[in-house]
Amino acid sequence: MHDEGGIRRSAPAGAHQAYVTLVTNADYAKGAVALTRSLRRTGTQANIVVLHTPALGDVDRQVLEGFGCRLVEADLLPLSEQFNERHARRALHTAAPFTKGRKPDFHTPLDNFVKLRLWQLTEYETCVFIDADAIVLRNIDRLFAYPEFSAAPNVYGSLRDFHRLNSGVFVARPSETTFAAMLSRLDVADAFWPRTDQSFLQTFFPDWHGLPVFMNMLQYVWFTLPELWDWKSVHVLHYQYEKPWEANHPKAEALKPLIELWHAFHVGATIPDIASFPNPVAPTASVTVPVGG
Repeated sequence: MHDEGGIRRSAPAGAHQAYVTLVTNADYAKGAVALTRSLRRTGTQANIVVLHTPALGDVDRQVLEGFGCRLVEADLLPLSEQFNERHARRALHTAAPFTKGRKPDFHTPLDNFVKLRLWQLTEYETCVFIDADAIVLRNIDRLFAYPEFSAAPNVYGSLRDFHRLNSGVFVARPSETTFAAMLSRLDVADAFWPRTDQSFLQTFFPDWHGLPVFMNMLQYVWFTLPELWDWKSVHVLHYQYEKPWEANHPKAEALKPLIELWHAFHVGATIPDIASFPNPVAPTASVTVPVGG
């Protein structure tokens, strides 16, 4: 076990590539279970690494280890008190409110910056980061050949958003030099990143490479831009805003087929051919995805 600059890790299994996700509490541990099951289903041979904060409980750690994940404990970044105050949940949501969706109560904005510790995983040549609130529907190993920094656009309400990236899926080359450069630019005087790591990464990598939208299909596309949805092409389905495991989900009816699909992955149900699923036919489509038991 090595303790280097805020992360604690054991030696990897020899792979040079890894899928990485971030788990900061028991809720996102649920997401990581579904994500891991979905990655295993694609037949990938890459390592699956779970960066997690010390707050993650022993039971959840054991569950994720049982799926063959490599767990790497990661501390919060060493940020100033003023920075932390500006990016605390209440302060951030007041200064830069979410108007198109609702973030769950267990979402803590400051935790998002731990994602940057991926660049400390220098035992890997390339990492593909995937948020824990996503599932992978098709093999995406080819992303390991993409350059740093590659990400899909943040499109879910309007095609005008193609110029903004979404940090739920991205390709990175770990480097302590890059990580140090990030820290030097992250917590400067009066710095405010309204969408936390996402805003920062777009600034840090202004010439980011665009991945196809299907590599990070945001769930709201289902009812806001249904003409953009194509089950034959979707590779990663990302449940931004409300999470599929939440009770009293305010978008549950509109997103019912996608929520049912997530639960099928979470419990390990048989998943039929996703290419045969019906696409949404109207902004309030309510077709049911056939998921086997």
